[in-house]
Amino acid sequence: MKKLLMASAAGLALVGAASAEEIKMGISLGFTGPLESMAGPMAQGAELAFKEVSDSGLLLGGDTIVPVRSDSTCIDAAAATAGVERLITVEKVNGIVGGMCSGEATASLQNVAMPNGVVMISPSATSPALSALEDNGLFFRTAPSDARQGEVMADIILEHGINSVAVTYTNNDYGKGLADSFASAFEAKGGTVTINAAHDDGKADYSAEVGALAAAGGDALVIAGYVDQGGSGVLRGALDTGAFDTFAFPDGMVGQKLVDDFGSEIDGSFGQNPASGDAGRDRFLELASAAGFDGTSAYAAEAYDAAALMMLAMQAAGSTDPAVWKDKVMDVANAPGEKILPGELAKALEILKNGGDVDYVGGASVEMIGGGESAGSFREVTFENGEMKVVGYR
Repeated sequence: MKKLLMASAAGLALVGAASAEEIKMGISLGFTGPLESMAGPMAQGAELAFKEVSDSGLLLGGDTIVPVRSDSTCIDAAAATAGVERLITVEKVNGIVGGMCSGEATASLQNVAMPNGVVMISPSATSPALSALEDNGLFFRTAPSDARQGEVMADIILEHGINSVAVTYTNNDYGKGLADSFASAFEAKGGTVTINAAHDDGKADYSAEVGALAAAGGDALVIAGYVDQGGSGVLRGALDTGAFDTFAFPDGMVGQKLVDDFGSEIDGSFGQNPASGDAGRDRFLELASAAGFDGTSAYAAEAYDAAALMMLAMQAAGSTDPAVWKDKVMDVANAPGEKILPGELAKALEILKNGGDVDYVGGASVEMIGGGESAGSFREVTFENGEMKVVGYR
C-alpha cells in the first residue's frame, strides 16, 4: 500500500510539472540613449518581480517567467517598434513592461502591440497625450501623467519664492507635454514663464539655446530634458556662462547621474520625480538592495509594479492570454481587497487562487484611475553640499 501511495504521489507530481508553462515577458526600455542610466535599475526592478513570482511556484499551474529585454533607445520610434515586434512575433511574449519614453511607447503600442493584442504597462511614459490615446484596453502605466507633474512642479517652484522662470524642454512628446502642462499650471497660479523653448538632444554645443534663455531671463531655469543627453548639455552651458544659478529639475533629470556629473555646482536647486513615501517604497528598497541594484533610481519601483500587475492580472483571469487578463489589471490594482506590498506577491497569488481580492499597492502606491494610469505621488528633492536630499512627498 505504501508503494502504491508513493507511485500515486509521483504521478501527481508529474502531472503538475507537465501543466506548468514557461511564460515569456518583454521588457522594452532605453538601454541606450538619453536615459540609459535609469534603464538598468528599471529592468532589474521588473525582473525582480518576475523572479519573485517564478520562485513562488503559485502562478497558474506553477508557471515560470522568462524576461526578455529589448532596447527601445527611448527616442528612436523605429528602433523601439522593431524591438517590440521582435518581442511579440519572435519571442512570443505575453506582455511588455514598457515603453520607457512617451513617443516610442506610443509608436510601439499603435504599430505593433495593438494589432497583435499584446498588453503594455509603462513604468515611465508620462505624456498627458497618452491619457486620451485609443488603446483597446491594452495600455496602462504605473507612473502618473505629466499633467499632474506640471501642477506639482508649479507649486514647488512658487513655494521657493520664485515667480518667474525660463523653460527649456527636450523636443519630443515627453518634453513638450510636460513643459506645456507646467507653463499652464504656473501661470494659472500667478507665475510668469519668460520663454518656453525646445532643445534637441545629441548636440555638442548648446550656447545658442542658453543665449536665448538668458536673454529672456527669469529667477530660475526649468530643464524638462534628459540627464544623459541635452538636458545636461543645457545645464552645463548655463552654469559655464552664469546665465542661471538656480534650476528646477523634473523627472527626466532627477537621478544619481545628475549629482555625479554636477555635484555642488547645482547646490540650491531642486526638483521632483514620481515616487511614493509609503511603506511599500521602503519594502521595495530593501528588496532591491538585497538583489544588488539601486532601488532609489527613478522609475525602478514603477517597473517592479508594472511587472507585478501583469502577473496578478494573469492569476485573477486564470489565463496568460493578454486578451483575457487585460481586463483584470484595474481589478488587482485597486480596492477592494487585501493590500499587497513588494515582497508579498506569493501571498497575493494565493489569495487570487482561492477566489479572493487584492489591492496592489506596490512600491509606488499604485492606484489606477481613468483609462489605466497611476494617480501618482511625487518625491521632492533638493541639492545641498553636492548631494541630493529628499524633502518630502506630495
